[in-house]
Amino acid sequence: MTLQQSQLHPLEVNPQTGEPFLRLPAPHQNIIITPPREGDQSVLMQYMSDPAVYEWLARPVPYLPEDADSQVQLVIQHSDAILEYLRKSEEGFPNGPLQFVDASPVPHLREVKEDATDVFIGRIQFKRGPFEEVLDGAERKRTQEENACKQAGDPTIQFAVGYWLAASHHGRGIMTSAMGLLISTWAIPRMGARHVVAYTFAGNIGSKRVLERNGFVNRGSFDNGKMVRGEKKIITFFEWKA
Repeated sequence: MTLQQSQLHPLEVNPQTGEPFLRLPAPHQNIIITPPREGDQSVLMQYMSDPAVYEWLARPVPYLPEDADSQVQLVIQHSDAILEYLRKSEEGFPNGPLQFVDASPVPHLREVKEDATDVFIGRIQFKRGPFEEVLDGAERKRTQEENACKQAGDPTIQFAVGYWLAASHHGRGIMTSAMGLLISTWAIPRMGARHVVAYTFAGNIGSKRVLERNGFVNRGSFDNGKMVRGEKKIITFFEWKA
């Protein structure tokens, strides 16, 4: 089987570690996107303790070791499940076609240093949409269930994308590039994504720029009663369609 036919396509594989990854295009070619790793917890705790990051996320403050471990283990579980499915699909479909999956197995952004070590700097994840924009609770639950029941690859699935980046790397275009790469090389061809939404807290100018530069349209703001750390949050809704 050629690399083009591999069920991991378009992921590259690190020849030393066997870890799959995507590399951002220039000028960010020193940034790769990989699966989560054991050990990411300590760095995650540092980032989630930075107001420049957690201000825009629904995360507890203080962010405790058990919070970090729970989050990393959950992401590892999801990533491992996708990679295992793709590896089994490679056995079952040695000559293709490429199988659809529900998410990306490579959500963690890492900066590769000159000595070839790397540092965890952020996350970008796709999942089936939570339909936050549906204000009626019963209707939202029904819509979520309908969306969840659709078979992987169904073009009518609504996906949602969420992300964060270390404050030290804000303003460089890294997340804009990462999102564009994942949508074009993974979400569209490997998830069958044709409809992706994103939700930001009102006032998050950085996220607004990332989304709009990737073709998302601002559909306005709404109040669905969401409370974060005891404060009501107004949500801005963004939508992308192929």
